[in-house]
Amino acid sequence: MPLSDTIVLIPARMAASRLPGKPLADIHGEPMIVHVWRRARDAGIGAVVVATDDEGIAAAVRGAGGEAVLTGAGHVNGTSRITEALAILDPEGRAETVVNVQGDLPTVAPETIRAVLAPLADPAVDIATVAAEIVRDTERTDPAVVKVVGTPVAERRLRALYFTRATAPWGEGPLHHHIGLYAYRRATLARYVALPPSPLELRERLEQLRALEAGMRIDVGLVDAVPLGVDTPAELARARALLAAG
Repeated sequence: MPLSDTIVLIPARMAASRLPGKPLADIHGEPMIVHVWRRARDAGIGAVVVATDDEGIAAAVRGAGGEAVLTGAGHVNGTSRITEALAILDPEGRAETVVNVQGDLPTVAPETIRAVLAPLADPAVDIATVAAEIVRDTERTDPAVVKVVGTPVAERRLRALYFTRATAPWGEGPLHHHIGLYAYRRATLARYVALPPSPLELRERLEQLRALEAGMRIDVGLVDAVPLGVDTPAELARARALLAAG
């Protein structure tokens, strides 16, 4: 596999508690993981590989013309899984930037994936991610919607101060829905996975707080829309409807 400075890794596993087997859930004749892989490929930022512990997922991706790598089954999260995949795919360290695209975002726009790289142009930034302004009132108080609290540092860019499931920040002004796409400097990823889970990470159940608690800088690019994350049968039905509409 030819590698550029950037590699896109998509972690995927079958053992989702609310929607078991969801990477292979059919969406208009193709598994969900293939939809995600194709959108990451269309972003055009580097080689795209699905990292999985399941032969069926790997076979589905390869059958669609994509690349997959088999990892161990004992990973506690996708960040750990992509770290193993990176070591397998690129032991020489050619790729300097690693983009993590969740495997349950079948409607993610390629331009949203591209946007996650922009904050890393600033050498002070360790990790980049993306968010969109919340426009639905129900999302403001929904703990399943993660909010990023940040201070503006450039046009359409925030420096993250905190991530929370609560409604924050207080007062007048926009709230921002965090989207689970990340771009890491390779050295940052290695540092991150070597750290133990942090107190606020465990309390909020948000992995990115480990990085903030360790003093890493996370900047957030602002995009126009939130891709649908599929965790339940109802969300799968919604994804099918959205993709049927083009």
